Parts: sequence; structure tokens; C-alpha cells
Amino acid sequence: MDAALLDRLFTQSVVGLHVLDPQLRVVRISSPTGSDRAESMIGRRFTDAYHLDRPNSTEELLQRVLDTGVPVHDRLVHGRIRSDPGPGRSFLVTVYRLDGKKGRILGLLAAVVDVTEREKARTRAMYRARLLRSMGRSLDVATTCQALVEAIVPGFADFAVVEVVDDVLRGADPPVGPLGAEVPLRRAALRGVRSAGDRDGHVGDTRRLPTRTPFALAVSDLQLRHVALDADTPWLAADPQTAQLIRTLAAHSLMVVPLTLHGTVLGLVSLYRCPGSEPYDDNDTTLAQTAAVHVALSIDNARRFERDHVIASTVQRRLLPQGDRARAAIETAHVLLPGHNSGCWFDTIGLSGARTALVVGQVAGHGLQTAIAMGQLRTVIQALAALDLQPDEVLARLNDTADRLAHERAALPPGDALHRESLRASCIYGVYDPFSRTCTIARAGHPAPIVIAPDGSAQAVDVPEGPPLLSTDRAPFATATLDLEEGSILAFGTDALLSDDESATRLQSALAGPERNLQELCDGVVYTLPADSLPDGAALLLARTGTVPPDRVATWELAHDRTTPAIARTLVRDRLDGWNLDDETVQATELIVSELVTNAVRYGTPPLQLRLILDRSLTCEVHDSSAVSPHLRHARTVDEGGRGLFIVSQLATHWGTRYSLHGKALWTEQEVSPPL
Repeated sequence: MDAALLDRLFTQSVVGLHVLDPQLRVVRISSPTGSDRAESMIGRRFTDAYHLDRPNSTEELLQRVLDTGVPVHDRLVHGRIRSDPGPGRSFLVTVYRLDGKKGRILGLLAAVVDVTEREKARTRAMYRARLLRSMGRSLDVATTCQALVEAIVPGFADFAVVEVVDDVLRGADPPVGPLGAEVPLRRAALRGVRSAGDRDGHVGDTRRLPTRTPFALAVSDLQLRHVALDADTPWLAADPQTAQLIRTLAAHSLMVVPLTLHGTVLGLVSLYRCPGSEPYDDNDTTLAQTAAVHVALSIDNARRFERDHVIASTVQRRLLPQGDRARAAIETAHVLLPGHNSGCWFDTIGLSGARTALVVGQVAGHGLQTAIAMGQLRTVIQALAALDLQPDEVLARLNDTADRLAHERAALPPGDALHRESLRASCIYGVYDPFSRTCTIARAGHPAPIVIAPDGSAQAVDVPEGPPLLSTDRAPFATATLDLEEGSILAFGTDALLSDDESATRLQSALAGPERNLQELCDGVVYTLPADSLPDGAALLLARTGTVPPDRVATWELAHDRTTPAIARTLVRDRLDGWNLDDETVQATELIVSELVTNAVRYGTPPLQLRLILDRSLTCEVHDSSAVSPHLRHARTVDEGGRGLFIVSQLATHWGTRYSLHGKALWTEQEVSPPL
């Protein structure tokens, strides 16, 4: 029975049984697959017969079992049978010591199981799991493609290249297959265990697929290809660039996987294996196809996001100021850093009396709806600024409008995606007066500005923080008035630029040279930012304070008398003649001033002041200490009065009333040609 059992084990067992002598030489071996291989192993050391990758560690293992008698179970080793010229194999080895009578050590019994296919399947499953973990974590096409090559190189591929249809990278709809030869593909990611050389292109290079190559065929019938490579591969002559890459890598196997989704072509993945790796086979295609499906879905999601972001960014830029209007008393510059957020905005608004409103705001979120909400708030704040309200009043009324927008969004049907998105916003609003050289500021959940004095030192800014727009906190907004030296710089920025003390200090350092050009200072702030520190984007508005040149302003204190309108007309004519303005403007201004002064004398209270300011427009202001505001009337034909403000409104481009602690000012603006 013992003899029959041994005979069966050594002639028919699927497990390779090896009997080793104390010198670890093979003295008997089971040979179910043929005797030639067994004959070649007899008399060789075990590690030599199997040509293991790490022979020393395996031999130490065998010697330890021989010395101690403690068996080793299921130890995984890699190598190949010396007589077999095929690729490397994986073996599961179990070793027992053979003991004879009286403690005599006879040798070892090693059971060897070929688990190559099982290990390959396990490795493919590992790469598949790694791929699933890495895919879909980003809405950036380049990042998605880079995650793919990092998941499969090294291991499944020795060199990988991902190419994406160029238009897809910009958010356009992918073309329907087959892909034409004229459609360019851009290299989005590559990775390899060895360098491919500078001559073979970099990320960002574009190419059109040569015809009669596996690449062109894969995007034509949308089928995967895996091909063997050697010096005689016929299609390499049609693709010199790929031929050079293959020679540099010494690649022997290529798999080309089209990235497709619903019949459209998004791109192409090329996987190479080099010496030391086995050629691709049919078992590898499942993993490659799984990778292609997940990458295509991730790229399409990123493409849709990119398209929405491009649309939102376009809308955002169209809603922002399209050109800076130079003003006599203040110089401004700005920079808008693109990012995921589509709700950053800034503005400079000319107000009466040569004053300027400085605005920076931000609506949280991204996408088209965020840009639209930003545009609505910016439009509202421009309309409120025209009413000459104080900054705290502007923000209070802006908050009312923001609340109405939020209620409209909440009233949308539950199935609308916008219904579930909350609306959050912040804003800072300041008004600079060049005659008093003050800036009155209020803020709603927004960082305080930074002020740089003409000598480069940073001034302390204490602006009370009001609640953010749309907040449940109904605390009133407060203002702070800053006294500024001529040549000071005001820096208004979004949260990303002034998020903490470190960022504020960095911004102050970048603005330390206030005598420099403002746009250079804006750019300098950008240069000091850490890489990838503003994924949501940011907005920065700089303003250098100044005064109205003395030769562009004229001020008169007037008596509260019935003869004052005539005196005012004379003063105005003399001043406008000195400014070389045309007769039509002079006559219209005389009439405007006459009506405004008459109104102030009749209905106002002293003291009375008349001021003319010449900038891109001509401003007339009449100040008195009464808080009573005149209003425009439409007089009937038989009425003897009531036409004054109507005449003023017809002659002036803009007009209005501005209130202060000491009374009011009636003002008008007229568009004028540059002085001769």
C-alpha cells in the first residue's frame, strides 16, 4: 500500500513534490507533466532548478527547516524552471523535514504549486481596486488622467500615455465615432518606469493620429487593440514618433484602449510593457476596459464641469467692469484670479462731488447660477450707489435684495437642483471723498481692507464687521471713516487673499512700495501667492488716493440774497471761460446754476456754497444747511413756477441730492468735451 501510494503521488499529483537531500539537491520529483523536465532537475539544488528571483532567501528558508524541523506553509516565491524558456512564474511552496529512525535527518519534502494565473488575477484585482479609488476624485480632466497613469504604472504597465480630444479639454461635446484623422488629440498625462526622452513629447503636446496604425483603428471601430512590437512591426513606418518612443523604451507589447462613452470618443490610452514584463494577453483586456470605462466617465464629468465653468466665467467677466475710467482724484487697478468660484466681483463707481465708491464682493459657490446671483447683486449696488446713500445704508438695502433672491430660490420646485443650494454672500463698500481725504467703509461678512501709507507702512484699520449678507443675524451695519494721506493705497480683497494674519502680512509686504505703478503692485501680490493656494479664485482692488487738482475746482461762498443767482451766473461764466469750454456748455451751466441757486435761496437756509468740478464731466453743486429736498414737478401750461428742476433735468446728464450731517447738496453732471 505504501509503495502504491508513493507511486501515485509522484506520477499523478498536480502538486509538484520534490524530495531534497540534506545538501538541498533534488533527488526525486513528481512529473505529472512529463519526465523530461523532471530529469533536468534531478541532482540540481532546488534554487538552481527553479532559477528563483531571490535564491539566497529561499535557500536560507530551506536550511532553517532542515535545521529546526519547523515546517513552512504556502510561501510565495517567484522564478522560472531553468529548462523552460518561458516568462517568470509564481509558486506556492510548502516545506517539511523528513526524519528517519533514531533522529536521523533524511532531507526535505517540498510541495510546489504553480499559482501564476491566480497571482495575475489577484494583481489585476488590486490594480482595479486602486483604479476605482483614484477615479472620480477630481473634476479636472488633467488630474483625472494623471490619476489613471499613477494607478497602473508600474505594475500593469511600464509606460502609459493618455491623450484626450483637444476640444473635450475645453468642455466641448466629444465627437461621435469614428474619429476623423483631422481631429487633434492632446497629451493629458504620461508616466513610466523609465524616461522616454525629451524628443518624444511632453504633457500638453498635440498630434493627429496617423492612419493605418493601431491608434487610428481603435478610434475608428472603438475596439481595444493589443499588439506585439518588434523591429519588423509594419505600421511603425507610418508613425515615426511612436516608433522612436518604442525604440527608447525597448517596448515589446502595446495595448491601445479607446476612451468612449455612448458612442462618442473622448480620447485614447496607450499602455506599453518593456523588458522584464510579460506581453499583454486577453486576460489583461478586462482590466484595461474597466479602466477605460471609469476614466471616460470621470473625463466626461470633468468636461461637463469645465463647460459649465467656462460659461459661468464668461458670464462673470461680462458682468464685471469692462474698462477703468480714469478719475481726477483716485487711481485704481484690479486683478481677478480665475478659479472654481464664479461669484467674485469688484467695482469702482463714480459718485457726485468727485467721490468714488469702491466695492468688492463674493457670492459663495460656482457655476452659472452663482455668476448670475453675483450680477444681480452688483447691479443692485450700482443702483443704490446712485442714490448717494451712506455705506451702511447701501449694505442694509443690498441685504434686503439678497434676502428676496434667497426666497425666490427657496420657492423653486423641490426637483430643481438650485432649490437645495443655499445662497451666501459678502461685500465691502467704501466711499472716498477727495476733498476731505476720507474713506467711509462698511462691510458685510467681508475682510477689512489694508491701508498702506505713502511711506510704505501699514496703517491700522478698524472697520466694524457687519453680518454677512443673507445671515440670520439682523444686527445693523456700522461704518468707519478713515483719514488718509494723499498717495495712500487702499487694498480691498476677497476672503482668499485676506483669510488670516499670514495672508494679510503677505499682502502688506507685496504692497510695501506704494510709489510703484498700481497694476505692478497687483501683479506683485499674485507673484507672492503660494502655488495652488487659490483654487476658488480671488479678486483684488487697489486704489491710490489723491485730490482734485486746484485748477479743476472752483468754490464760492454765496450770500443768502435774491441777487445771488445773478452773481452766481457771472462767476460761473468767468470760470468756464477760463477752462475753455464751449459756449453751449457755458450757457447751459449758467441756466443750471441759476435755477439751483434760486431754489436754495428760496427754500434753503444759509450758509450757501457753490462748487464747480471739471473732470471727464462738469459737476455743479449748491450746498445749503436745509434738510428739505426739492422734487421734480411737471408744471401745467398756466403755472407760473415749478419748472426749475425740470429744466435742470433736461440740461444735465445726471442730477440728484446728497445729504450730510450739515445739510444737503443739489448736484448736476454734464458731459463735456475735453478743454481746448
